[in-house]
Amino acid sequence: MTLASMLWRILIWALISAVFVRILKLLSVAVIGGRRNRKRAVGFFHPYTNDGGGGERVLWCAVKAIQEEQPDLDCIVYTGDHDASPDSLVARAVDRFGVKLLYPPKVVHLYKRKWIEETTYPRFTMIGQSMGSVYLSWEALSKFTPLYYFDISGYAFTYPVARMFGCKVVCYTHYPTISLDMLSRVRGRSSTYNNDALIARRTSGLQKSYLPFFNILRSSSANPNQLHSQQLLPLGRPVESPTIISVAQFRPEKAHALQLEAFSVAIGKIDDGMPRPRLQFVGSCRNKADEERLQNLKNLAIDLKVEEDVEFYKNVMYRSAPFFPLYHRDLVRLLGSAVAGIHSMIDEHFGICVVEYMAAGAIPIAHNSAGPKMDIVLEEDGQKTGFLAQNVEEYADAILKVLKLPEKERLKMAAAARSRASRFSEERFYEDFKAAVRPILCKSSQ
Repeated sequence: MTLASMLWRILIWALISAVFVRILKLLSVAVIGGRRNRKRAVGFFHPYTNDGGGGERVLWCAVKAIQEEQPDLDCIVYTGDHDASPDSLVARAVDRFGVKLLYPPKVVHLYKRKWIEETTYPRFTMIGQSMGSVYLSWEALSKFTPLYYFDISGYAFTYPVARMFGCKVVCYTHYPTISLDMLSRVRGRSSTYNNDALIARRTSGLQKSYLPFFNILRSSSANPNQLHSQQLLPLGRPVESPTIISVAQFRPEKAHALQLEAFSVAIGKIDDGMPRPRLQFVGSCRNKADEERLQNLKNLAIDLKVEEDVEFYKNVMYRSAPFFPLYHRDLVRLLGSAVAGIHSMIDEHFGICVVEYMAAGAIPIAHNSAGPKMDIVLEEDGQKTGFLAQNVEEYADAILKVLKLPEKERLKMAAAARSRASRFSEERFYEDFKAAVRPILCKSSQ
């Protein structure tokens, strides 16, 4: 090695070391500043406050629970939706989920959300998104450091970052604070809870709570905007045109194409004289990629020659818009007209849409894994509450079984399913969530 090349390597390593030291210095300044300026508030990390999914529902229910439990605590929502404001989020919580917050949360806007989006990582997507969540949570906590921190979006790697900033409600091992296992239980992740050896070693004693579902046991009566009438949704459904509903965001893991293919196979096996069913896709689109998936699904329906039997509803509101009642189809009414609800995500941690089907009186047809298998589609007082499936053929068979059920048997199964759904009510969630966080909030306030 020549002297020149040796000097060149030394120079390069010196530059790399200088940059590394500079980065560490900046990071330490940010962490120290965050710790010093930490506010007595609760931060909710949820970059997508417009996704319309179960995670967003947990967000608003958790915010409301904290507001009821500790009214003096500010609730901070970290969001990548730049048009989100405190008032608009309050309105959204009511319009989309029927959750009425006590007061508007504060909003911290994030500008690095692209680092957790799947389109940013053509390969090693999950790894890239996990690493990106570290970067995004760093941006969030650098802008506002709360005393308590919740990651409602489910990115576990944000917790070490929150701990660096001194957030109280974060831990992995033996601290008397809310940890990953509590969040897993509160979000209904029994599959994670039962299979993760680390979580299995926990001895915190926090009870299991489940993700809350809409208060859809109540139907709107004459007025479509009265969401909480005292009438139960009737279990009887139109038999001349049975409807199967699918409620889920238009995301790849929701496997909408499998549902459509199974529906096509089922139609091909319908006996003569049986009414022809309809399939309704109801979901939200977060971005352009979701819009493209929705269009691809419509194209697939055409290819399968079932486009006349399939309907698509995008970004449906929880309640009908007062001036456009026919344009904004009411989700409650759609669920209340379905004989069955279909779900096909593999290893869904919980599967809140499955509970919604059951509460509305629709027979669930869910994937035979994780939450639906372990927690939801179980017998109730010895009565079957739904069907589980894994592939196109099994889903098609389950659809045919529902369509062929005698009305008396269908009503019996629907009643059992509704009874089981009551275990996952919003009120139950509030009670269990508050019971879990109360010791931590009370201890830290002393």
